[in-house]
Amino acid sequence: MQILVLGAGSWGTALALTLADNGNEVFLWSNEAKHVQEMLDTGKNAVFLPNKFPSTIKPIADFTEQAKQVKDIIVVVPSHGFRGILKMIVPYISPTTRICWATKGLENDTGLLLHQVAEQVLGKNRDLAVLSGPSFATEVAKGLPTAVTIATTNKQYATDLVDLFHNNHFRPYTSTDIIGVQLGGTVKNVMAIASGIVDGLEFGANSRAALITRGLSEMVRFGVALGGKTETFMGLAGMGDLVLTCTDKLSRNYRFGFALAKGSNIDQAQADIGQVVEGVRAAREVNRVAKERNIDMPIVEQVNNVLQGICTPKEAVKILLSRQPKAEFISQ
Repeated sequence: MQILVLGAGSWGTALALTLADNGNEVFLWSNEAKHVQEMLDTGKNAVFLPNKFPSTIKPIADFTEQAKQVKDIIVVVPSHGFRGILKMIVPYISPTTRICWATKGLENDTGLLLHQVAEQVLGKNRDLAVLSGPSFATEVAKGLPTAVTIATTNKQYATDLVDLFHNNHFRPYTSTDIIGVQLGGTVKNVMAIASGIVDGLEFGANSRAALITRGLSEMVRFGVALGGKTETFMGLAGMGDLVLTCTDKLSRNYRFGFALAKGSNIDQAQADIGQVVEGVRAAREVNRVAKERNIDMPIVEQVNNVLQGICTPKEAVKILLSRQPKAEFISQ
């Protein structure tokens, strides 16, 4: 199969390597011509990953011809660029071109889920899917065992995507809960910032465990209110991704929160990481949507307060701990 991957960051490159390992010809697009030339010259994406490219990965700066000829496009750009990239491909794709994205987050300012953005731009009759789950790009690129969730309402498309990605180190599970899978991948980034703050303040393992558990509770509350299924948040795209990004320094969002707790400002922390920290935008959008729908999300609220300069990380933790005690589960 010929596949177009839009986005040559670490995650897009790791997925391109997985697809190429399975015998597919992969066109890997970057919006920077200089970056593409460097990949062509060196045979790897040295900016993000050390792996040498097989001959079946073709870096490109112009996707016009490839978008016309491929059946499947994988979008791996930051959430703030998602609508823009879909608008760019619209003139070239056919009505049967299928779109899967591995982007996590809500659209800036609108709070729309990305499948809603895709339906607005591409129409409601197109096959759409989302890939999410606990998956650091560097580990996927190394061939370390990884499991993810692919959500789509089209059973045949789900089967085809599993065939494209599945091998002896990358195992996709399928789901029809496209809303829940997206929201798990969105909220977990906010919680990872909170977890980094907890560890940066040296509050210990007890605090981190409590944060992850209560973070999962907020994720479920938010996700179900927006149409996701509870069981989705108990799986790879929910709890799995949450645990991963809240406990390991490979997580950009965790490192970002850790840096804030150690005294870095937002700009400095993002510059040091050198890649998009999706949790920053996600915190603002999730908090706004939660307020509009009257969904109780105290951790998200305090992370957003820190990012907006309303309080310090220490003050945010103090506010959370001083909340009125209550039953752990509402049914009690």
